[in-house]
Amino acid sequence: MQEKASYKSIALDIAQRIVSGEFSKQSKLSGRSLLAGQYHVSPETIRKAMGLLKDENIVSVSQGKEIIVLSDQNALEYITRNNYLKSTYSLKHDLQQLLLERKETDRKFETLLTQIIEASDRLKNLKPYHPVEITIGEQSHVVGRSIGDLQFWQHTGATIIALRRGTEVTISPGPHVILREGDIVIAVGNEGMYARTEQFINQIEDQIPLDSEKL
Repeated sequence: MQEKASYKSIALDIAQRIVSGEFSKQSKLSGRSLLAGQYHVSPETIRKAMGLLKDENIVSVSQGKEIIVLSDQNALEYITRNNYLKSTYSLKHDLQQLLLERKETDRKFETLLTQIIEASDRLKNLKPYHPVEITIGEQSHVVGRSIGDLQFWQHTGATIIALRRGTEVTISPGPHVILREGDIVIAVGNEGMYARTEQFINQIEDQIPLDSEKL
């Protein structure tokens, strides 16, 4: 019973990979031994799984054991009919893809950040200083206010080069941008800028003097 459930699950998982486009129509699947290694089962179990897919006209299996994808539509009907849920293998594969995409997004962000620092005339003298990240706290007085209204540069001497909000990054946000709790401000400036900016951002509303001095 356990082996039967195993090869059926593998057949459904391979059908799902065909539907997702990982295995395209007319493409050749890995040999039984390679598939067996992926799923940690015997080649015989893979043979039985391929037999199920062959019966559904999803793949063809030649005498030389070559496996070719025939129909993604049949694969879709097969997994729908069997109320398929993704296996651990497919979930792991999806996670790896997301991690690769996140790594690529981080790389692009670093590249854009470098380009901004190098291209902006205003930042020419700031190149020796690394950008800093400051998270806006829940009780910060800047929550709900725009960058322009706060006169950010006048109070801190910092130039905001990016704003990270969840998974979104805004490069060089304009003065109209409203700051929110949890936003991460990415800024550059001269020595001492981080301390001034962190103190300014995370001041609580009640602690701000009525006539606060600007830099």
